[in-house]
Amino acid sequence: MSRAPRRPLPPLDQPALERAALRYVERYATTRGKLAAYLTRKLRERGSEGPVDIEGLADRMAELRYVDDRAFAEMRAASMTRRGLGARRIRDALRHAGVGEEDAEAVADTLDDGAEAAALAFARRKRIGPFALEPVERERREKQIAAMVRAGHAPSLARRILSLDPGEPDDLILAE
Repeated sequence: MSRAPRRPLPPLDQPALERAALRYVERYATTRGKLAAYLTRKLRERGSEGPVDIEGLADRMAELRYVDDRAFAEMRAASMTRRGLGARRIRDALRHAGVGEEDAEAVADTLDDGAEAAALAFARRKRIGPFALEPVERERREKQIAAMVRAGHAPSLARRILSLDPGEPDDLILAE
């Protein structure tokens, strides 16, 4: 017993595109760029019936405050900082999410101020440096430094944190 093939979805017109945009912004915290990319993908999948204005629709969603790039940037940066990711990695994630340069710069000072705390959070989560159970040999330490750099931390900060012996107080780093 085989199923009948599904009927293709009808092409999108401007009101249908607006409904799709509203459904998307009510489900996901998003940026204007991600919303425009989503709507473009929907048009590519289903086609359009008449003229549609994706950029105008994304701008209108921003005017109505359904989409707020700055609030998204602040929220995403705070979340990633709590997870222990560094400023470089966070800036890359914001750029990938379509956050504009102006909105990304608004959170840059916060990222730079919290760099040491984020690096310590990463070390604590991975149980490396002062949070390790026992000292590690040089080769393993270099791999841990590489992991911190991939997480977006500055190499000099990673080396400072990982130079501490296990159990050594981590407040020494913040004092330097």
